[in-house]
Amino acid sequence: MEWDPDTQALLKVAAGDKQAFAWLFDRHHASVARFAFRFVGDPARAEELTQDIFVKLYRHARAYKPTAKFKTFLFRVATNHCLNEMRRGEYRVARSLVKAPDTDADEDAAGAVEVPGPDGDRPDQALSGRELEAAVGVALGDLSDRERAAFTMCRFEGMAYRDIAEALEASEAAVKSLIHRATLAVARRIEALQAGTVPARSRA
Repeated sequence: MEWDPDTQALLKVAAGDKQAFAWLFDRHHASVARFAFRFVGDPARAEELTQDIFVKLYRHARAYKPTAKFKTFLFRVATNHCLNEMRRGEYRVARSLVKAPDTDADEDAAGAVEVPGPDGDRPDQALSGRELEAAVGVALGDLSDRERAAFTMCRFEGMAYRDIAEALEASEAAVKSLIHRATLAVARRIEALQAGTVPARSRA
């Protein structure tokens, strides 16, 4: 069977190929770093988490079954690590999560998330740039860890519900519920910003 390049590389990693691991690291470091940043809000700590996540990926490569997409497997490792970090209580999501560090060319897409309103409209239409990024960042800080993980994978990484469900080890219905609640929270934050009832940036 012909595997995609990521899957082929991870299977090589499982066989001890360090060059294949370096190739995967270069390809996916940016997206993992963005994901970690959404949890800890600190670029330096996010980079430490990213290094830890790739170490775990290397160690667990032999457990990988090519029936799952590589990205799903990677984000399952990343999600579990970030959630464990948050459960330890050492970190609190920064409510000033305005924008993940610049990491690659698709950062613009990640920062310019489109958030539909509760009625399907686009409350972000009147906002752009830093105001929108700030509103989304603050709203992310108010979400539960699993809501934040699901929303980030969906909106910033473009992952399908099925893949997010695998990464979170949850049902697709549960993932849809998490993303729905998160989307409503973000949309309400943007609406409040538009109405002038909250500042663009705030802290708990």
